[in-house]
Amino acid sequence: MSEAEVEQTPEEKALSGLPDDTPVDLESVFRDSQIQDILDKLDRELVGLKPIKTRIREIAALLLVDRVRNSLGLMSGPPSLHMCFTGNPGTGKTTVAMRMAEILHRLGYIRKCNLAAVTRDDLVGQYIGHTAPKTKEVLKRAMGGVLFIDEAYYLYRSENERDYGQESIEILLQVMENQREDLVVILAGYKDRMETFFQGNPGMSSRIAHHLDFPNYTAEELIAIAKLMLEKQQYRFSPEAEKVFYQYLLKRMQMPNFANARSVRNALDRARLRQANRLFAQHKDTLTKKDLVTIEAEDILPSRVFRDGQPDSNQTTDRE
Repeated sequence: MSEAEVEQTPEEKALSGLPDDTPVDLESVFRDSQIQDILDKLDRELVGLKPIKTRIREIAALLLVDRVRNSLGLMSGPPSLHMCFTGNPGTGKTTVAMRMAEILHRLGYIRKCNLAAVTRDDLVGQYIGHTAPKTKEVLKRAMGGVLFIDEAYYLYRSENERDYGQESIEILLQVMENQREDLVVILAGYKDRMETFFQGNPGMSSRIAHHLDFPNYTAEELIAIAKLMLEKQQYRFSPEAEKVFYQYLLKRMQMPNFANARSVRNALDRARLRQANRLFAQHKDTLTKKDLVTIEAEDILPSRVFRDGQPDSNQTTDRE
């Protein structure tokens, strides 16, 4: 029996028989769901990303309307919620996934406000009989919430005939189809590699309802991100340091393995290290609170980015 043929309960029949002019207070439902709190949090946490934030609002609106339709007995199949987030490292994919989990939970589409973030190593075994238990254990842990698979294309290695990733993919496909009302899967990674992954796994592609492509940040947005990061740690740039860091970003963005907000965070860690060494070297002088909280230009200029056009040692990778 198809979903459209499922017999309605007496209560559902009564609701579906309501006249078309039955009033619907969508604003009240939206207010009670407290989704706006999550959207506001996303705005505070992430600079820019306007297309992504717009898409998240659209998905939230779709789910909210679906919830109200159900309350009136209007028949509709459960919405497919599996997603794919593509973009370079450090563009906010994990943060958006966490907020998406909160939205889905508040609207009743998942039982737990839980995000289980995993990679290939968590799912794929190294010998025969090892992959299925690993994958099923991850699914058990994620069930009722959201499973976030970073760099999902590494699950599929067609060049290695002894690779066990395909077994994990087949288990995931089955769960994504048969238990989609109790688990939302979000795949993430570079856009071109995810496209190749979907070409080799059309079954996976057909189960993804929402594709969100995260753009790189501009230098101006990265400066704003840097200032937010410093503020959270009770630091700040001096006016000259802010100008120098902007120049640093323009150079660093042109180099290999640039990872947007992750590279900014790494650069700030190096600047704080240099600031601490600078202050310690002058510890016999009288220091003030201002000295302790201010990053100066001299804490940024020694970077290899300025010296020899290379990233600093802890910035040569796009992985955390």
